[in-house]
Amino acid sequence: MHAVPTTTQQGLSRRSFLLGAGVAATGLALAGCGQDKTSAGAATTITFYLSKPEVIGYFDGIIEQFHKSQDKVWVIRDSTSNLSADFVRNQPPDIGCLNYNLEISAFVEHGALSDLSDTDAAKSIDPKLWPLMKQSAEYPGRTSAIPYSVMAASVIYNKDIFEKHGLAVPTTWDELVAICEALQNSGIAPFFTTIKDNWTIAQGMFDYSVGGMLDVPHFFNELQREGTSVSADSATSFQKDFAVPMERMVQLRNYSNKNAASRGYGDGNLAFSQGKSAMYLQGPWVLNEIAKTNPSMNLATFPLPVTNDPDDLKVRVNVDLALWIPEASKKKDAAREFLAFLMKPDIINKYNADNNGFGVTVDAPPATNPVLAGMQQYYDDAAFYLGPSQLVPRAIPIANYAQAIAYGSTPKSQLQALDAGWSRLALRNTRPTQGIE
Repeated sequence: MHAVPTTTQQGLSRRSFLLGAGVAATGLALAGCGQDKTSAGAATTITFYLSKPEVIGYFDGIIEQFHKSQDKVWVIRDSTSNLSADFVRNQPPDIGCLNYNLEISAFVEHGALSDLSDTDAAKSIDPKLWPLMKQSAEYPGRTSAIPYSVMAASVIYNKDIFEKHGLAVPTTWDELVAICEALQNSGIAPFFTTIKDNWTIAQGMFDYSVGGMLDVPHFFNELQREGTSVSADSATSFQKDFAVPMERMVQLRNYSNKNAASRGYGDGNLAFSQGKSAMYLQGPWVLNEIAKTNPSMNLATFPLPVTNDPDDLKVRVNVDLALWIPEASKKKDAAREFLAFLMKPDIINKYNADNNGFGVTVDAPPATNPVLAGMQQYYDDAAFYLGPSQLVPRAIPIANYAQAIAYGSTPKSQLQALDAGWSRLALRNTRPTQGIE
């Protein structure tokens, strides 16, 4: 029999979740840029860990620029090492650039990353972004990571279809429903949905339905306080708080293409580019894929309305990349010099422009891709939320639950499973927890 946990023990930290499930790491091969490190002379050699494969070429070019700009620091880019193993061996990279989510939270919350609060880079960050960083992970008294790029996601829509049928961008749920009904009556699928790939459902209609209706940070903060008590009877629970958003999600599923159950991400990109639906619930990463088939497609974006109050409109965001320097690095000064170079306006702004990201600094320009213009004001006003699916530990298969609802399973049963999974992981926690608000 388990002892009844104390209030402190009931708190759920992302750290304990992640450690209970095992820290997921991206393994990549060590790669040098420009020349072998032995030819760097008396320069201090540092290792730069980069986790995003599609931008390796960009950062390799930046490393070459850095080498040409000075001769004191030599950078070796590593994209295949086991990050967790390197930290365990106390041999982490000297600087990292990763998606800022639960994967990195264990390192943050154990104090494995050094404090960057005194850097010019940290001081240049738009203040509205620090709460987002804290929601994923925080170490008291430290700025453990610096955001580099933020991705914002909402409804991508075909402007030509909207204009042809005299449809205006909806700002309330009732307006959205009216548009969907009008499109269906005209033989057009309102949304192209790809249930086959569960992550597309989790980051799409699941996150949009919840984030557009609930205060996401507040919900998870209260959920942590519930700890092992999460259930249909607790003050906060998935069953209770997600019930109405899941009703919205089910209705969105009913406004989708008839073959949604068998379609995946690639299918959706192709079909949407061919005009087989009016709207698509995907992030800006999909725009380059759509352009491969239809480079001149007339697209725009708007936040999905899930209430009848236009003031509730928000967009889903994630900190796509963040920079950090491990406490165990013996070359922090050299790593900081490279970090400062990466944060130069002409470098960081070009990265975000090339990759459809939103800027993170106080003086960052607006997103350059005109398709993203429909989200800019919401981003500027901090009318955004981290995707709820990002804030649930990987030990709980939330994408599978979202997919099951999209396939037709009763939301109540899936939300019960979420509550049960949260409570089980809470039982493993024995350390004090801080709220994420």
